[in-house]
Amino acid sequence: MAKRAFDMLAALAGLIVLSPLLAAIALAVRLDSPGPALHWSSRVGRFNVIFKMPKFRTMRTGAPNVATHLLENPDAWITPLGRFLRRSSLDELPQLWSVLVGHMSLVGPRPALFNQDDLVALRTAAGVETLRPGVTGWAQINGRDDLPNTDKARLDAEYLARRGMLLDIRIIAITLAAAVSARGVRH
Repeated sequence: MAKRAFDMLAALAGLIVLSPLLAAIALAVRLDSPGPALHWSSRVGRFNVIFKMPKFRTMRTGAPNVATHLLENPDAWITPLGRFLRRSSLDELPQLWSVLVGHMSLVGPRPALFNQDDLVALRTAAGVETLRPGVTGWAQINGRDDLPNTDKARLDAEYLARRGMLLDIRIIAITLAAAVSARGVRH
């Protein structure tokens, strides 16, 4: 209960405080390449229910709907601004909306794409599907894009066993530091 209240207050405050930045990024995305400012990605949420998660669009319209690392040539699809948004993690800011409405938490396992059946199966076997997915998480700060799915699921299971407010605050602090340095971002 305290986690959900913290999530809602932090997400609302973040959306209000960051609204000028969010508007500026949305405008920049629209000017950078044709298409909408937001991409609504189908993701696997709590109890493996699919939900739509917003991100600032970093890829050209028409890009295949798969994890970026599975694309044959990811750089051909990523927009010039998109590269910066991904490295700085600014593309993730619209997910505060998903936190506010209850699809996500600030901290939890990153939501899998709807077609990442292997990761979903590993997480379900570990009981991780009971958690609300997070904007950041234990696996995120321990490797991010560099981790194979087996390691992501193992780290998500560790988070499930150890979760608590102090760990969440630690994960948020480490995430902010990593976002500034772009550590662990491949594309």
